[in-house]
Amino acid sequence: MNENAKYNIIKKLVESNGNKQRAAVQINCTVRHINRMIKGYKEQGKAFFIHGNRGKKPVHALDNSTKQTIVDLYRTKYEGTNLTHFSELLKEFEGIKVSSNTIRSILLQEFILSPKAKRSSKKALYTKLKDMQKSTKSKKQASVIQSSILAIEDAHPRRPRCAYFGEMLQMDASLHPWFGGEKSQLHIAVDDATGAIVGAYFDVQETLNGYYHVLEQILKTYGIPYMFYTDRRTVFEYKQKKSPSIEEDTFTQFGYACKQLGIEIKTSSIPQAKGRVERMFQTLQSRLPIELRLAGISTIEQANEFLNSYIKKFNARFALPVDNIKSVFETQPDIEKINLILGVLASRKVDNGSCVKYNKGYYLPVDANGHPVYYHKGTCGIVIKAFNNDLYFCANEKVYALELLPDHVPSSKNFDLAKTSKTPKKHYIPPMSHPWKQASFEHYCNKQAHRQKENIA
Repeated sequence: MNENAKYNIIKKLVESNGNKQRAAVQINCTVRHINRMIKGYKEQGKAFFIHGNRGKKPVHALDNSTKQTIVDLYRTKYEGTNLTHFSELLKEFEGIKVSSNTIRSILLQEFILSPKAKRSSKKALYTKLKDMQKSTKSKKQASVIQSSILAIEDAHPRRPRCAYFGEMLQMDASLHPWFGGEKSQLHIAVDDATGAIVGAYFDVQETLNGYYHVLEQILKTYGIPYMFYTDRRTVFEYKQKKSPSIEEDTFTQFGYACKQLGIEIKTSSIPQAKGRVERMFQTLQSRLPIELRLAGISTIEQANEFLNSYIKKFNARFALPVDNIKSVFETQPDIEKINLILGVLASRKVDNGSCVKYNKGYYLPVDANGHPVYYHKGTCGIVIKAFNNDLYFCANEKVYALELLPDHVPSSKNFDLAKTSKTPKKHYIPPMSHPWKQASFEHYCNKQAHRQKENIA
């Protein structure tokens, strides 16, 4: 009971000479304590019922400067962290030891909610701010309250699922200690209509290779989707800073591959815009590491092999049935076309030895019959590293295979026994209808560079 209620009960008891037992039941105390309060009331009046610590600051209370420091750090350096993590960071890096509940109380005074706040907490604060906004007469205070209201409102409303299977695939990668104690990147693609994982691949970093493997799985299993929805980082960002060569311009590589297949790419810098794949990672992070540990997985190769069976079981458990949803995947391309499309390009020039240098090795262009082809020094071309690691060279709208020149010849005609001359090794040369043509690729690169300049301007 509060102090005022106790005062009123004792006052009525003294004035009416009432029943002490009844008063003890009301206050939930003993008759002996009722006698103490009667004595205190007669001596001090209402002042007796005021607690002795009223108006005094607790010894363990934080000072105002520390509270302000916590608020400032959360708004700047540690923005977006959950409150438990924030309390750990404060203790480790700032030397401030406070509980997550204390932090929550401090931030609520500034109308700041945890990113993990429940809907009921958001609704309660929203109602409180609306009442304060109605009662305030200060325009400055009303403006501050309005900004706080906008901060807690859901700026990313629910979006309905797409109508068709294959209409939109959300792609992303997640860095997490999936297996073996070390962190690795899991690349996945999730269908927006069904919530099914249509491709998954582990790699050390978020790389073009990881997304190429995901795309290969999609093409071989389902076909060509209509659209990819991705973020604007790494492989999907147009130009990396200080990128020395075209092969490191990963957006152009992945974007041109999708262009050849007729797949549209849509990007967003807002994680909530592709909430299907973001939420999928939360489920996988709570389930997949345990499954990998129970299976005794310790390497990336083993993990990628394990994904083949796990994804089928996962989709059977969580994805919507595909039978009731119309598919808009186009017909799967053949293996040869997939191998050529999912390639990495590098611009090179022929040196004075009619060779092309690539990855610290010298390669000689050869035709389909294995005979060397010679070009003048400085001839520009494109080295194509296919998905299966075969190398080709495209120059003057013609395609050749590349043979690695060894540092030393394997045998000597002067000292070794005479050997019959080997016939040149025949090579598969892609037809001129293959996707990697120098002129069309350079046109695409120039178009992308022009768009980038327009975005900057």
